[in-house]
Amino acid sequence: MNAAGRPGWTRWTRLRDHLAASDPGLLRLTAGLRTVGAVALTLAVLASLGFGVPRLVTGAMTAMVATFAIRERRRSAQAVTLACGLAVALVSVSLGAVLGERPVVGDAFFVVLIFCAVYGRRFGDRGTSLGLIGFQVYFVSLFVGASTDDLPGLWAAMSVAFACSALVRFAVVPVAPAGLLLRLRQAFRARLGRLVTAHLALLDAAPEEMDKALEEVREGTARLHETALMIQTRLEDGTPDESAARLVQRRIADAEIASERLGLLLLSARSAERADTLTLHLPGAPAPEVGRLPGPDEAADLLRRDLEALRALVLWTGTAGTGVAHVRNRLLAYRDEENLPRASPAVQDVFRAVGETARAVMGLRVALDGPQDESDDSPATARSREELEAEDAAIDAGEEAEEADRRTGLRRPTTRAAVQVAVGSTLAIIGGELLSTDRWYWAVLTCWIVFINTASTGEILVKGYRRLLGTVFGVVAGIALAAVVGRHTLPAFLLVLVLIFLMFYTAPLSYTLMSFFVTAMLGLLYTLLHTYSWEVLVLRLEETALGAACGVVAAALVLPVRTDRRTDELLETVLERLAEVTDAAVGQLSGAPGEDLLDRARELDQALGDLRSATQPLTHPVTPLRARRTNARYVVALLETCAYHARSLAATAELLPTHPSIAADPRLRGAAGRTVRNIRTIASRIAGEEVSRPVETGPSIASLLGDDGASRYGRITGRVLRHLERLDEAVVGLARPLDVRVSTPDR
Repeated sequence: MNAAGRPGWTRWTRLRDHLAASDPGLLRLTAGLRTVGAVALTLAVLASLGFGVPRLVTGAMTAMVATFAIRERRRSAQAVTLACGLAVALVSVSLGAVLGERPVVGDAFFVVLIFCAVYGRRFGDRGTSLGLIGFQVYFVSLFVGASTDDLPGLWAAMSVAFACSALVRFAVVPVAPAGLLLRLRQAFRARLGRLVTAHLALLDAAPEEMDKALEEVREGTARLHETALMIQTRLEDGTPDESAARLVQRRIADAEIASERLGLLLLSARSAERADTLTLHLPGAPAPEVGRLPGPDEAADLLRRDLEALRALVLWTGTAGTGVAHVRNRLLAYRDEENLPRASPAVQDVFRAVGETARAVMGLRVALDGPQDESDDSPATARSREELEAEDAAIDAGEEAEEADRRTGLRRPTTRAAVQVAVGSTLAIIGGELLSTDRWYWAVLTCWIVFINTASTGEILVKGYRRLLGTVFGVVAGIALAAVVGRHTLPAFLLVLVLIFLMFYTAPLSYTLMSFFVTAMLGLLYTLLHTYSWEVLVLRLEETALGAACGVVAAALVLPVRTDRRTDELLETVLERLAEVTDAAVGQLSGAPGEDLLDRARELDQALGDLRSATQPLTHPVTPLRARRTNARYVVALLETCAYHARSLAATAELLPTHPSIAADPRLRGAAGRTVRNIRTIASRIAGEEVSRPVETGPSIASLLGDDGASRYGRITGRVLRHLERLDEAVVGLARPLDVRVSTPDR
């Protein structure tokens, strides 16, 4: 079935899928439209009331802050924060105007305000939002040169800005939790379709094209996983009850795992030797030696056709007609051994994976869209549907209390960051005053920004570098735009709106791009305020470099958190989560009572995501420590491999009560105990404990079970054994780069 020829497959549908895949949930588009809408509405209202350009700039910047600062997901909480934010903004601009005439007192208060704004993060989203509003509005008062005589006009402009921000947020561009979750589900479907497209490219790639094809599969798998995590964080608010949330979570996990397994088996089928799972998770790793797909050419042609059919099944959005049912029945039939085509065992594994992915897609569609037409079901499809219904009935939601951060005093991250940014801002004020007594606050702003969402000296250094790079190019763009616009107010404001949209649309993608658009926008604002000159933008560049340097110095000298320490803490957390998931999954596969394994698996994914972000300073292209960069990338890739196998074990264990081909095997607990012990040994070594026990190696888990190859498909499926063995190999592989001793088995 050709997707392009399907009824209802319109150009609009393709555009929607492309947008959904590139911007999951349309979160970036929503952020850009909300901010631009709030700023445009504020400018329109203030201009109609006869306010001058300085008040227009004040209103525009306040509307921007009032829109992007709000972090809560529930509308009622957003409304409360907006109301509190207006009060904070009015107090902040008033203090800025009063203290602006007393430089020393004003500078001291600015440092105190910065400390309180960062410290407020410990009080959750609302504390973070109010601290951000207080700081940014004080900065606005310095930017427009507010005085006490200007206060009535500033209060009016800011009140209008907050009102317009609320109107756009709640009426013009509303985001309901259920609607956002629906768009995220569409993004998951679109990204799953793109991943199957990458699988097709991997199937047909010539040997010289394999590296590129494999990289596309890696990227598609990572983006699908990213969307799955985004859905996970919004399930509670976007579904009617906890049972429905658990069902969606289960089906998303099934589809993600099935598609990743399909890619691994396809790579193995094309490889001259068994493809290492790590190859799919290590960026830049060369593709294995490949050749023609083994077996008859008819099998390769059939696989190509079935992958195209699977992609069409994923992307199908209409009512399931006879053609769709026929394709679905054919793909699901591959779950039965007698329906597999004549081919090599490796290629037959790929056909099995196609059938399992089709089953996962059907389960996802039932969970998201409700009951489907069953009139054209084949026996294989009916059996798959019965399995899904049995699994759905067995789903029992459970809750786990979050562990509170028990660190106190200066050990608390918010306290430490507040002290660091206060010291850095003090240095930035002193240095900024030496550069310019009028625009020293740019250095303070940069120092503040490089501390946002960072937790180590290395992260602050990378963020400061990216901001400086974006500012350099933004200065050039600002000079060019100011020359084109001149003193024409309307074109300048229109360009400002375009730049604001691009700023927020690109912010999650590239901090460098966001800094570029911010600096270009500032060039236009200076033009509107009649204070523009190229010297001003060059000064902006100098102040940015100074602020970034002050932030790095403060982070390095005041209560420092070294990148190594930060990554070790996160690595220890990942290993602990990995041990918990593996132990619980193996326990359930051995006959222990059921647990909430999918939530534990997602906690592992979140911890791994935090570690991946924290290692960016180590893996950044400009780092001079090449060996260290290679080692960090290798460790993260191995952990991603471990997480994939642990996720798969957890998903299989949750099928245990309902799946006819999976039964508990009490021998697994003892056989897989070595793997869990090894994970905990490595975690203890990372935590700095004295570890005398080495990482153990030995016979394969299958041999520990006493199974031969023929009996692997008895009580425990071959898939479970494969995941356990690959996980065991990957954990042993972690020992060398993490400097943990490995025992050599007696021969």
